[in-house]
Amino acid sequence: MDSSRPVGSALDLAPPVLREAAESAARVPRQVAGLDGLRGLAALYVVLFHCWLYTFPGYPDSSAPFWLDGLMFGRLAVVFFLVLSGFSLAISPARHGWRLTGAGEFLRRRAWRILPPYWAALALSLAVSWFVVPASHFGPPTGATALVYGLVAQDVFTAPTPNGAFWSIGVEAELYLLFPLLLFLRRRRGAVVLAVCVTLPVVAGGLLAAHANPVEGDNWLAPHLAPVFAAGVIGAGIVTASDRVRRLPWGWLAALAALPVLALGIVRGSVWTVNHYFWIDLAIAPAMTMLLAAVATGRPAVLVRLLTARPVHRLGGFSYSLYLIHLPIVLAVIRRVAPHFVARGLPTFCFTLGVALPVSVLGAWLFAKVFETPFKRNRSWKSLLAPGSFRGEPTV
Repeated sequence: MDSSRPVGSALDLAPPVLREAAESAARVPRQVAGLDGLRGLAALYVVLFHCWLYTFPGYPDSSAPFWLDGLMFGRLAVVFFLVLSGFSLAISPARHGWRLTGAGEFLRRRAWRILPPYWAALALSLAVSWFVVPASHFGPPTGATALVYGLVAQDVFTAPTPNGAFWSIGVEAELYLLFPLLLFLRRRRGAVVLAVCVTLPVVAGGLLAAHANPVEGDNWLAPHLAPVFAAGVIGAGIVTASDRVRRLPWGWLAALAALPVLALGIVRGSVWTVNHYFWIDLAIAPAMTMLLAAVATGRPAVLVRLLTARPVHRLGGFSYSLYLIHLPIVLAVIRRVAPHFVARGLPTFCFTLGVALPVSVLGAWLFAKVFETPFKRNRSWKSLLAPGSFRGEPTV
């Protein structure tokens, strides 16, 4: 028996299964090492994807060299972000019986964390779209753009985009509203019922659509992506799982779960894969969840060491800012700067990597210093405005 607990404590009197889960949870660090590193690498991949996407026309049947085809799956990086978001947000509730301290408080804290850097990036994106380079072929933003995107309603209403990466922010905002219900289902009915309730309507809708592969528009993607977010929520149960469950080879299980999806993509081709994201998103989510479970349990050790290495960990610390502001920089370099120095195609791509990538990373680091980090360190305006809060000094 653990000598640090008094004999006869409530934990000693609990059923063995519950006692084992509670003891396992107590041994898990509150901050799961490696998650920030995963965010950083996923954000970096999205930057590379956009460098590729806007250099070579014709997506998904791109004019890019075939050996760059590995950069064309930016959508899956965003899906991974959503799985990781559900996983990260559910860790604390999982440790407390799948309960939130309060839905209102959760939403307030999410808004405090997400909206200030998003609104700052929106202002930057609007300025670049109006005065430097439009964000899409639909032309510059309008007044409707400022209203729709300012209210984070871009998944519901259509307006010319100021930043092509912002679509996922609208989706995630809607999923935050769904999060308390997901926890309720997980707590009352279990993981299997939660997975079925969220996934079955999406699958049924896809099968009943006019085409085998439902065509997705620019809006209403949140219902389709809710299952991948829920997969992350379910996966967070690893933090309170028994040692027997935690010792499972989650890394190998993730590879096995991903193998059929990867094999299908290789056989059918990258263009087919992109045109069938509706189903690929759902099929790859379990593998992504198992990968997070592997990292959360510290395996494989070499991967965890990579993810916790200082450069990767620091990149993860401002990955949200990198995701928010990189695309206006990439577009400006490709369409306004590169034509003065290099030819189209591969020379432009290499030029963009050499210029837009480091500028985006450095710009995101500086942007985060002002618009993201202060809101991570402080929980209220009073704390934020206290002397020393922007320098990271303790606040009262």
